[in-house]
Amino acid sequence: MTRQMHRLAALLLGATALTAGALPALAETVKLTVLGVGDVYNFQESDGRGGFARLNAVAKAERAANPNTIYVFDGDMLSPSILSGFDKGQNTIDLTNLVPFDIAVPGNHEFDFGPENFFEKMAASKYPWAAINITNGDGSPVEGLGGVMMKEVGGLKVALVPVAQDTTPEVSSPGDLKFGPTVDMAIAAAKKAREDGAEIVIGVIQTNMENDRELIASHAFDVIMSGDDHSFATAYDGVTAYVETSIDGRFLSPVDLMVDIEEKDGERSIKWSPIFRFIDTATVEPDPASMEIVKAFEKQLDDSLNVEIGMTEGPLDSRRNVVRGEESAMGNLIADAIRDATGADIALANGGGIRADRTYDAGTKLTRRDILTELPFGNVTVLTELPGSQVLAALENAVSQVENGAGRFAQVSGLTFVYDPTAEPGSRVTEVLVGGEPLEMDKLYKVAANDYILGGGDGYSALGGGRVLINAGNGNLMANDVMDYISKMGTVTAKVEGRIKKLGD
Repeated sequence: MTRQMHRLAALLLGATALTAGALPALAETVKLTVLGVGDVYNFQESDGRGGFARLNAVAKAERAANPNTIYVFDGDMLSPSILSGFDKGQNTIDLTNLVPFDIAVPGNHEFDFGPENFFEKMAASKYPWAAINITNGDGSPVEGLGGVMMKEVGGLKVALVPVAQDTTPEVSSPGDLKFGPTVDMAIAAAKKAREDGAEIVIGVIQTNMENDRELIASHAFDVIMSGDDHSFATAYDGVTAYVETSIDGRFLSPVDLMVDIEEKDGERSIKWSPIFRFIDTATVEPDPASMEIVKAFEKQLDDSLNVEIGMTEGPLDSRRNVVRGEESAMGNLIADAIRDATGADIALANGGGIRADRTYDAGTKLTRRDILTELPFGNVTVLTELPGSQVLAALENAVSQVENGAGRFAQVSGLTFVYDPTAEPGSRVTEVLVGGEPLEMDKLYKVAANDYILGGGDGYSALGGGRVLINAGNGNLMANDVMDYISKMGTVTAKVEGRIKKLGD
């Protein structure tokens, strides 16, 4: 049969069906926009890009252009930043309340000042916070923290599945809160939402890209908005549209779902295709109402932070990939400062606590602002006494996830060590010298660190159990120790000098 004969037969069959009383299909197309953002730490722009004033301008414009817009937050705003060191993140709540999210997922940094601070900030928010995998220690729900959100948007049944990072207890301070497995619980919740009638399932998730790949491959989601990696990415595998939502609102990617809805004989079906848009916020005019608040915050900081404390002799580097993967001059400066302040034999500073993500040229005049930007968490310098065996275990932890850029990577003072990144985690450190002498397993060493890792943060359980000589209640703010050290020196001479060596280099 020819193609023309097939067509004629189809037309005749269609006419017959109509005359038999069958109803024609009813169809419409709905445009659904999903805008996600996460990892927004700094209220200000940086080099004319990002910040809450530009972010709020984009969110307002998207909602004005399409009433079927869903605006989601996928974790990390209360900390770390200079201003958050003073107000524990209230500035971020004030600014996001101007253009509220439809849903917000707590990131690990929401707990840097403890769970009570998060509860206070959650109560002050004009938008709902939610996470399906966070409970109280006894397994009961956390008051005020929601779960899967079902809502009707443009006639569509949409499920928002909010999921937090299950590694939060290792990298932050959530107290007794429990965090269930991110990937497994996310997939299960997405499938349940579909069973409950959701036509579009959107994951709002804080987790790393490795887990993101598992979530995409599950095909349980139509859209995933994910934070945590501080990078920007989009992907679509024919089933799931994905956005990794950048940092500080620098780059945004609204996703327009063009949803075709068809109803025939009482049955409803949908199909959709995504349109990814890219917004470089350097091209966005800041929201005026937000800018008024931003300028007030800037004045508040400028009055106290633009005070010079010293000058660099050589360059310093605090870029994220450097402080989390190799010896850094900035890391050496910080570790030297806390060792000097305590009289310790050894000092360890976790790279994840060094946050400015920048370089300093030789001859740079350092200010209080610079150091508080580098060390915004409000951590306290502590001193403990440990045998060499535990020092070695701490160094093994430091390099156990170096290939993943984990924040546990240590910047050190008073010791040098060599490690093999190809060896199994836990067996990577091949040599340790303290003051030029081999580390002795039974000898006691005074170790300076911050209260966060002394308490086991970033996997540093090896630092526990020793005789604590300076506890968090009696120690100085780590940032203050560093500023005092720079002021005393006048000129910063820290440089990369071979404290950390990697086999094969």
